Amino acid sequence: MALRMGRPSMAEAVALGLVATGAVSIGIAAIVGAVGAGVEIFGSPVAVDLPVHDAPIVGLSDAAGIAAAEYTQSVVSVEALSGGARWLLFAEAALPALATVIVCAALWWLGLSLIRQRAFRRSMVPTLATGAFALVVAGMVGPFLGGIGRAAVVEELSAGADTSQFWTFLVSADLAPIGWGIALALVATAFEVGQRLQRETEGLI
Repeated sequence: MALRMGRPSMAEAVALGLVATGAVSIGIAAIVGAVGAGVEIFGSPVAVDLPVHDAPIVGLSDAAGIAAAEYTQSVVSVEALSGGARWLLFAEAALPALATVIVCAALWWLGLSLIRQRAFRRSMVPTLATGAFALVVAGMVGPFLGGIGRAAVVEELSAGADTSQFWTFLVSADLAPIGWGIALALVATAFEVGQRLQRETEGLI
């Protein structure tokens, strides 16, 4: 049984309602973004950002005060691309969107629970833990799958073009989602402690 506290004030209820509404809106935006990415990736032609090396910017190479200037990526529009490469590129875009939806759902549930003054309900810890796990997985697996997908694109292009300036395999990972996932895991741990203290309090009543 969840211990109920006093009713929240009007300002608190409005703030929590805005948080819950914002979480839903962000989740919907993430779904729309993933669908849009899927339409582009599975369409034809598909534009792929491929990392390059040893590609100097000629216009800046001899400019005064410039030590070095080179391109780091090139956008290549491919007419015929294998289904496997497309699915890998889509997974890179879909995993962060899925993690965002899961986290937003957890925040919506948290906001609703706080409005009802039942934050330490049993479902809260697994909900927050799932969001934390999703963030860590998206931050680690998404870039790796994208790197494999771009490597597959380079391999397919090498059959009829010079691809020596493209990286054969390169993964650029953003550690921010992993950090947020760890932070959310700590929040889930705090709720676990709160639930235990609540059970002990109820046992004393």
